[in-house]
Amino acid sequence: MSPLRDDPRILVAADTVHHAVPVARRLADTFAAVRVSTNPADIASDFEVYRPNVLVLAFDTLDGAKRCCDRLYGESTLVHETAHKTIVLCGPDDVRRVYDACKEGTFDDYVVFWPATHDGPRLALAVDHALHLLSSAQSDAPAAGRLAAYARQLASLEPALERYARSFAAQVDVTHTVAAATPCLEGDGDALRSHFDRLGESVDALCRAAQALASALGPQLRTAHAMNAITGHLRPHVLAVDDDGLQRCTLERLLAGTRVDLTCAASGAQAFRAIRARRPDLVLMDVDLPDLSGMELTRRLKSVEPLAQIPIIMVTGECRRTVVLESVRAGAADFMVKPFCRSTLIDKLEAFLPGAIV
Repeated sequence: MSPLRDDPRILVAADTVHHAVPVARRLADTFAAVRVSTNPADIASDFEVYRPNVLVLAFDTLDGAKRCCDRLYGESTLVHETAHKTIVLCGPDDVRRVYDACKEGTFDDYVVFWPATHDGPRLALAVDHALHLLSSAQSDAPAAGRLAAYARQLASLEPALERYARSFAAQVDVTHTVAAATPCLEGDGDALRSHFDRLGESVDALCRAAQALASALGPQLRTAHAMNAITGHLRPHVLAVDDDGLQRCTLERLLAGTRVDLTCAASGAQAFRAIRARRPDLVLMDVDLPDLSGMELTRRLKSVEPLAQIPIIMVTGECRRTVVLESVRAGAADFMVKPFCRSTLIDKLEAFLPGAIV
């Protein structure tokens, strides 16, 4: 059993004590560490103090739960680096809306709980399931698409090494020919011949060393080819963060026919949740977002070691020098100005995921 499953931290957030305490008591029957937060204005500070593995939103309305979540992601500087799942409690009339919200990534799961609880163990089961998913997902390994790119780059070494080997062999032949054709000067013929013999022996030794190196690299290159074959079916995952629905549709159209799996987020909060659910190989980050700015979102991602390796391309509708400089300072790897054409977009993606896009 992992430490996360052995000693999980649960935070129940609500707008009143009347809603929070009964839920916390019910969870305390199964989990030892359960806390409550009953003032939505304090959700960010309460979250940062407790750092929960599971956040349960026990609000009277679904809109209240959404506002609390938006406030948490907008104000907390630690929520993006705290691995957690969010479960929202709702009434039967909200099932359709909460289901859509979970599909969009606003919440991770929901439990029909209000106004009367007919299935008490269901909430504890949902928390336990969230902990299981969280434990399984915790890994600092790079995304699969990036591993595939590494394998392709490693496999591409073989033709280059073969070219170097042929060039080296040709240079050895030239050296031998020059040494054999060099005339012996009167009085110093023996010394010159001895000198060129030693030169030839040195070249032969160097040639044998190069052949030994090529032999030693052979198995590694074959392994790289095998990795390339295994990872060839993996598709790079690109996250586009943009609140403009038309822009998201444009990206989907421009990337149609490529090997890219595109995920979209319309806000900073959605982007955090999307990254927690599936780490992308690259992020296309709009500068202007409704909650956090793209700059601030980039800075927060770059502050977390496992996420700092994800390349981020800033996207904006204006090419001002101050915007470019601020993007670089925030940690962006590149910059694009809207609207952009398909060839420009593909070239940008290929620069960071070589051989993985088309």
